[in-house]
Amino acid sequence: MKEIEYNNFYWQNELVRLRAMLESDWELHYHNRFDSSARLLLNYEIELPPTTKESIDGTNKYTNFTQTHGRIMFIIETLDGTAVGSVNLNSINERNGTFSIGMVIYCEYRGKGYGTAAMKIILDYAFNQRRLNKYYGSTIQDNIASQTMLQKLGCKKEGVRKEMIYANGKYYDEILFGLTKNEYINFAI
Repeated sequence: MKEIEYNNFYWQNELVRLRAMLESDWELHYHNRFDSSARLLLNYEIELPPTTKESIDGTNKYTNFTQTHGRIMFIIETLDGTAVGSVNLNSINERNGTFSIGMVIYCEYRGKGYGTAAMKIILDYAFNQRRLNKYYGSTIQDNIASQTMLQKLGCKKEGVRKEMIYANGKYYDEILFGLTKNEYINFAI
């Protein structure tokens, strides 16, 4: 196959490239499920132990963008092709122009800017290609890394849902964030 030229490829920036999820990515999902503390920050709960079947079925549901199930899944890669996480556009409401984003950066790649770089691509796509108007999301109170990233991207803290999440024997606040298209355009990212 001819080598791909990425210079004008929409789905990449100076740090990461987004690609379709492939059947072979099930192992990435499976291994990531063993990071319980990170999964708690993502899903607000301690999940049951992972199984290979669940990982294969979950990955196959989103491969090659064949079916979105309300969620468009991407693998985040470095420019040299190393998979560092996944990101998805979800909860798209075309009528109201709203959407959310979910993301996982694998443990050994956190803190290197990959999540912020992937979010920039997805936000640009949602606002400037899909004509959506409002990103909304939330984090559990202890997810300082995600809160910092969202604020770095121009998201505003819109509220706090007190003691909304129960895990590890205690209640946590849910921190709500939002970003409109106008705020995004006027924020220098």
